Amino acid sequence: MTQHSSSTLAIPEVSALPRHVAIIMDGNGRWASKRMMPRVAGHSEGLSAVRKIVQECRKLGVEYLTVFAFSSENWRRPPEEVGFLMKLFLKSLKGEVSRLAENDIALRLIGDLSRFDIAIQEMVKFSEQKTSDCKALTFTIAANYGGRWDILQAMRQCLAANPHLKPEQVTEEILQPHLSMAYAPEPDLFIRTGGEQRVSNFLLWQLAYTELYFTDVLWPDFDEKELHKAFDCFSQRERRFGRTSAQLAFQVMSDAV
Repeated sequence: MTQHSSSTLAIPEVSALPRHVAIIMDGNGRWASKRMMPRVAGHSEGLSAVRKIVQECRKLGVEYLTVFAFSSENWRRPPEEVGFLMKLFLKSLKGEVSRLAENDIALRLIGDLSRFDIAIQEMVKFSEQKTSDCKALTFTIAANYGGRWDILQAMRQCLAANPHLKPEQVTEEILQPHLSMAYAPEPDLFIRTGGEQRVSNFLLWQLAYTELYFTDVLWPDFDEKELHKAFDCFSQRERRFGRTSAQLAFQVMSDAV
């Protein structure tokens, strides 16, 4: 597993195109309610939006795409909706894995999968194995995931791997390999659809220096055009990572010499 550097320890390379995009796909239920349809219809429609965005990221050269499919807090939703989401999750895994492999897209799942039915757990393993050699894009689905859970489980694994470690010896370098997304660089761009402006316990550690983009567009309506809007906004951001604008300008001048 490749360990990527932390943005608080080293200044990452920046470019106009985000290398890693993280998305909270919000607004499925409201999309359906506005059309006098059951909430679950919005989730089905949202799956079509996922396909579009995955393919567009693959086309544009994005290396990592991570989506928040089901949070550890989503179990609080009505049982009928949760049950439908579980069936949709399993169905989508079965239906999409071959297409992902054909397009050289690797699938990864992060989160506490132990709460899911054994059929889903087995399908996750099969899907990850089938696409393990794919290189063009790493598509990660966060399911039964929470940012605080991620940090806690990383600390537990870290202590288990280093039983003689003293508290003052715990560093980012030691902890980071145990985080769920140690295989990927930190997200460059975070997108949340649906009008809400919060991160909702998603990738709390990894979003330290991520650019945030919020849109009122509901997820089923978030298409390639909307993705390009987010990317255009990102390309205009000044990513300083603690430095001043003057330092950035000097670096640009030095690189040009």
